[in-house]
Amino acid sequence: MAEKTVANPIAEEETQVEAAVPTRETTREGERFLPPPVDIYETADGLVVLADLPGVTADRLTVNVKDGILTIEGRSECTMEGTPVYQEFELPHFFRQFELADSVDSGAISASLRHGVLSLTLPKAEAAKPRSIKVDVG
Repeated sequence: MAEKTVANPIAEEETQVEAAVPTRETTREGERFLPPPVDIYETADGLVVLADLPGVTADRLTVNVKDGILTIEGRSECTMEGTPVYQEFELPHFFRQFELADSVDSGAISASLRHGVLSLTLPKAEAAKPRSIKVDVG
């Protein structure tokens, strides 16, 4: 089966945002973070973004939109009881941003977190939804 490449309105902007956003070294000196891997799907009503955030709970996750930039930030937490004696595993701090296209209704974005996967629904703005136009005869 041949694969079909579909244009992705977020991906086109992502490279520009990542190039414009200062690196971790200048924005979060002394702190390391990981960009969570994401899958983006287009539906008839908009986009669905799935972000893998293992170990992140809802109370340690923020998702916001400001000036057309969607930001995902979350921190994993250790659920082990007791005092650490030796640690090699660093709990990740996730951080990723996307520039939203004008076709996204940023005021209607919804989010849910289940089993470490963040699901964001980015509905299309009404002006961007396809519609039929009746043609009058006469």
